[in-house]
Amino acid sequence: MFERLLILLPMVALTLQGQTPLSIQDAIRTAWSGQAGLQAGAARVDQARAQAAAQARLWLPAVTLGMGYIRTDEPMQAFGTRLDEARITQADFLPANLNRPAAVSGTGATLTLSQPLYAGGRLDATRRAGQAMAGAEAASQEQRKQQAALAITQVYFGAQMAEQGVRYAEDSLKQAVATDAFVQARSDGERTQAYRAQCEVGLLEARARVASARSGLALLVGVDVAAAPLSTPLDAPAAVAATESGQRQDLAAMRQQATAAQEGVKAAQASLKPEVGVQLTAGTLRQAWDVGGNWTTLSVGAKWTFSFADGQRINAARAEARAAELAVHWQEAVADREVQEARRAVQTAQAKIAFARTAVTASESVRAIRTARHREGLLPLVEVLDAETSLTGSRTLLLASQLDLRLGEAQQALALGQPIEDVKE
Repeated sequence: MFERLLILLPMVALTLQGQTPLSIQDAIRTAWSGQAGLQAGAARVDQARAQAAAQARLWLPAVTLGMGYIRTDEPMQAFGTRLDEARITQADFLPANLNRPAAVSGTGATLTLSQPLYAGGRLDATRRAGQAMAGAEAASQEQRKQQAALAITQVYFGAQMAEQGVRYAEDSLKQAVATDAFVQARSDGERTQAYRAQCEVGLLEARARVASARSGLALLVGVDVAAAPLSTPLDAPAAVAATESGQRQDLAAMRQQATAAQEGVKAAQASLKPEVGVQLTAGTLRQAWDVGGNWTTLSVGAKWTFSFADGQRINAARAEARAAELAVHWQEAVADREVQEARRAVQTAQAKIAFARTAVTASESVRAIRTARHREGLLPLVEVLDAETSLTGSRTLLLASQLDLRLGEAQQALALGQPIEDVKE
């Protein structure tokens, strides 16, 4: 008995988990934390920030450690090796030893510290460009999260619309079955059977839409929510109506990219200027652990490297900066239009909902009246079927309009740079 309980416990847990209500806010937050696509975006943000941190440290000294073993009988290197090992004697200056030295060997190490002092502004420009690109990637990630929230809103309430469609289809089928049973003994029974078959097909299609919407929701959220009740009603008002403009993250990302491009121009121009640096080297070369020489070298120098391609690189950087600036202007114009379109969509959906609700109420009343009169023999069957068709169309219009309103409000929030469904970090 105890073993059976152990077997059933995971099934009970899964059942209870599947029955946990899922609000639209919980669905969005779950996607933000667990969706693989958004996690990949977060990794890109980490990469951009790490890259920016590396570029910010270019002004720090570079340390080079070298170790090696040498064995040579080349005259100049052999003399130099003995000199570095601090074991030159008078005999080493004899012509025979200089011309034909015996092979000499040693083990050595060097430690070099290189510190840039001036690079024409290239290091500062590179640092600022890296910071701007990291900011652009972070803003892009926020935009991706809002786009994911919009997609989740669409499938979440699309699933609710599909489920309500199933209930409407079941109601239509129930009515068709009742009508078919009533007219079985009449000559127009074939017509009711055909209408009943249409209702059965409609119910199957409605259930298929529910399954498709549920699978899409599970994909976007990142966890299986196929059995979770959706607790945020389709016809409920949005958590917060977006009316004022906020910070659009796509625009913020593009502005940061434009800043990075401008810094790229400065970095390219810096390539035409000299570089100044200081270098400190400490070395040792030893024949044995207790036999060898040590030395240090301090040097300060400047170098000026010029390439005929540098001018074209600067032109390319300027063109990239110009393109980034124009892209910002274009996106600003697109954003303004998206706000206007979203507001029109919301207003249109609100008007359609008012009309559709009136149509549903009237169609339900007409269906009830015609059904009753048909059973009294006062109306032909075609009048009942027409009323059913009209009611189905009115219900479909109402559901579609409610979904349009909810999605329009979400699209308006995205266009204004406001959090969708008021979901924040």
